[in-house]
This record gives sequence, C-alpha cells and structure tokens, in this order.
Amino acid sequence: MSGFSRRQFIITGFAIAAGAPGLALANRLAHRYGLIPPDAGGLYGPGETMTYAAQRLLTRHSLAREFTHSQISKPPFANAVDSLGEGFARLQEAGFTGWRLEVDGMVARPASFSVAELERMPARSQITHLACEEGWSYIAEWIGVPLAHILDLVGTLPHARYVIYRSIQPDWWESIDVAEALHPQTLVTYGMNGGELPVAFGGPVRLRVPRQLGYKSVKYITRITVTDNPHVGPRSPDDWHGSANNGYAWYAGI
Repeated sequence: MSGFSRRQFIITGFAIAAGAPGLALANRLAHRYGLIPPDAGGLYGPGETMTYAAQRLLTRHSLAREFTHSQISKPPFANAVDSLGEGFARLQEAGFTGWRLEVDGMVARPASFSVAELERMPARSQITHLACEEGWSYIAEWIGVPLAHILDLVGTLPHARYVIYRSIQPDWWESIDVAEALHPQTLVTYGMNGGELPVAFGGPVRLRVPRQLGYKSVKYITRITVTDNPHVGPRSPDDWHGSANNGYAWYAGI
C-alpha cells in the first residue's frame, strides 16, 4: 500500500475524469494495492472501489470532527426501533447485568465482557456528529472503550482483515475493515451525554463509527467477530453487511 503515492492517486483522479478508460485504470491500481471493498462487483463496483481506495489512501488516519459541549443537540433525535423481544426486556429489567459482549473469530483469546467490565476498561469520550443516510442527524457525547483496546486484549491475529459486529436485533449486523476498527475514534459505547447509553440510542452497548454514516454504528451489539472474510454466512454472497438489502454501500465514509 505504501508504494501507491499520493501523486499516483492524484494522477489517477485526472485519468478518471477522462472517462471509462481512466476508471478502469484506477480500478486496476486499487486491485494491485489490495484496496478492494466487499461490494466491488456489479454495476457500481468500480465507483465503490475508488471511494474506498481514496479514503484509505488519503484519510486513513484523519479524525472525525469533534464538537464542544455547547454544541450537543438538545434533544438528540432518536429514530424508531422495532420491538427487541422478550429476552431484551428481561435483560433491561435486570439493569443489563446479564448482557454480554462476545468477541471471537481470528483472535488468540476469545472472550466475553459484561457492561460493568467494559466500563472498567480505559475510557474515551468524544462529541461527534451522527449523520443518517435518511437525512437526519445530531451531535452527542459518546463514552466508551476504544474497540482497538478490546481487540488488543483478545489478541487479533495478524492476517485478520475485517471486524463483523452483530446486534441483538435479528439479522442486523455490519462490518468494517481492521483499519477502521483500530481507529482511535471507533468506540464500544456504553454512555451518552454524561449518563448511561439510553435504549433508544442503542443501550446498553453500541458501536460508534464516527467517520462513517449512521448505519455503521450498530445498536445493541452482542458479538464482535474478527475475520479475513466479511461475509457472515453461506446464505448469499451479498451478506457482507446488514444494510446491503437496503442498497447501501459497504464503505460509508463521510
């Protein structure tokens, strides 16, 4: 990846402006340097590839904008959530003491963490903007543990490429690449605006990915799987993220 310089990428950008031949050239370069998203196939594949490659090459270490406490939305917007089922209701009635976050896959030490255990880990807070693909947004303070810390605890194996995270909501999951997972602003959150993370906003535990659109910040997460394959199962080759059925891109950088 390091061999693909900023200058080369800018030159490729001009080539894209020239039309389809330039896009094909840029796509070949992205393949050469391993910057291929799971949705690289199909009609929009070249465009998805270029978006992902550009972000990774030019903004890999950039930070999402952080705001001041005075800029927090009052009140923040909570979108409607379908019923979470009787199991969730029982956990909620018990103060989520029985909630567990499982971490497995390509790790040396698979583990399971309670909310209390997460709260005892090194914490980080950030005031960032959650932008939904449906047009609404809000600014909130998120408190949690960096996902990078959890992945360090379990010992992510060196050939891992993706992190899949699943919600208690049936058939709802997302995946990000390891670069995004290790970014310092990617948090496993358990707090919001100085208090516990409300259920309406994903409590007790939500992944917060502030450099991508809101659908990547999955609510009610119960499992994190480290893998070299973003596909969650054998049902369909398109099972690389829960929002695929809605027509959303896998990489949703903002």
